[in-house]
Amino acid sequence: MSTSIDNYKNLEYVQKVLSENLENVQISSLRIIENVLYSLIEEKEVSRKMKRKIYDQLLEWKRNDSRDCALLIDGARRVGKSYIVEEFGKNEYKSYIIIDFNRAKKETKELFLSYLNDLDTFFLLLSTIYRTRLYQHESLIVFDEVQLFPEARAAIKYLVQDSRYDYIETGSLISIRKNVKNIQIPSEERHIKMNPMDFEEFCWALGDYQTVPCIRKFFEIRKPLGPLFRTINTLFREYIIVGGMPQAVKAFAETKNFSKVDRIKRDILTLYRNDIAKYGEDIAETTAIFDEIPSQLQKYERKFVLSDIKSGARMRSYRDAFFWLADSGVMTPCYNTTEPSLGLKMNMNRTTMKCFMADTGLLLSHTFNENSIVSEEVYNKIMLDKLAVNFGNLMENVVAQILTANGHSLYFYSNPDRTDSSSRMEIDFLIAKNTITNKHNILPIEIKTGKNYTLSSLRKFRDKFRDQIGVPYVFHEGEYKEEDGIVFLPLFMVICL
Repeated sequence: MSTSIDNYKNLEYVQKVLSENLENVQISSLRIIENVLYSLIEEKEVSRKMKRKIYDQLLEWKRNDSRDCALLIDGARRVGKSYIVEEFGKNEYKSYIIIDFNRAKKETKELFLSYLNDLDTFFLLLSTIYRTRLYQHESLIVFDEVQLFPEARAAIKYLVQDSRYDYIETGSLISIRKNVKNIQIPSEERHIKMNPMDFEEFCWALGDYQTVPCIRKFFEIRKPLGPLFRTINTLFREYIIVGGMPQAVKAFAETKNFSKVDRIKRDILTLYRNDIAKYGEDIAETTAIFDEIPSQLQKYERKFVLSDIKSGARMRSYRDAFFWLADSGVMTPCYNTTEPSLGLKMNMNRTTMKCFMADTGLLLSHTFNENSIVSEEVYNKIMLDKLAVNFGNLMENVVAQILTANGHSLYFYSNPDRTDSSSRMEIDFLIAKNTITNKHNILPIEIKTGKNYTLSSLRKFRDKFRDQIGVPYVFHEGEYKEEDGIVFLPLFMVICL
């Protein structure tokens, strides 16, 4: 009881300070701040169940389309596919069966080879093997890690047409050629991508449901966050370090122990490396690219230079390796586009790219020696910006991760013209606006670290493509401000794009 009284007194004090120092902030903004503070007080009382946004997509499919198609959830290993479909089965159906093809018995696989012409027997035997009663239109059947048994994926055509039950498939490396070359991919299949947890999902796991709405509100009203800036910035740094892999997030929520989190992330990196050796077609090339990602992102322009791997290396020799890493969800490519116009893909140069890790937390662990756990002390120094680590590459990577989670394809602009300095420029990201108009549809984004940076490229880019681009954004380590038609935002506000 005394703790609650103390918390309330602290809240009253903070409210008083805010009232004295934020006279120009709207009353509605103060109420947002109060809600954030209340959420911090009640954090321990809020469920830390791993809530994921993809759940709403599953619900929409169930309500509108489950009779017409199966749902295929693709994503990197350990992003939480199996967890979310099991939660969905528990909550939304009268019964469910999960067939994990990583452990499925021979008798289960035999059903797909022998009984697809007799579905009554197929379902009877399946129900018996899993000791689960199936209810017409009220049961879900999940094919987990379906890439390990392509015959099950091929069977979706007939199972959906039968329409007795709903079907969800999950898998990694789902479209790798060796996993589909002997089957006909069913047209009765809807594909959705599952990414690592975004910043809002990270906050939910910590019991915090107010911070992100607060960020969005201040983005909308274009006001500095004032006293809340430092708190939110610290929380966002935690997200950058921990990342969005559910196991790592869960461990952090429960222990706040960075070393334990680091150990989990390294286990995942080892898993990815083993997958390359087990499933990769160009193992040496794919491993080389995977190992090179951290050092390539340390460079000023972040562009991947193949000659750093091997002298005289050409893209045609490494194309399949890049494809494998991107398709497996380990790496996210960002391609150079030569024109900031609608249809950025139409002007894409596939030979010039940046390679981001799909998860920034994994990138940080990948950057250090994978054979040893990074100590709690080192992580705390990173949190306080007291370690000689290039935080710029982590910032750009987390922006790539968040933009991808928000549904944006990744492009950048680079013109290395050596004859005309006025045309020489580099823009970190280009994205299309959510609402298309007659003009100004492309948003240029620059990521800046430290206090002393220049914006010469951004200003040249704005002058050259004035009719094609919207308001330029600079995400930096400071507060909101506007100068010379450029909007400066704290890094965590990228979630609003």
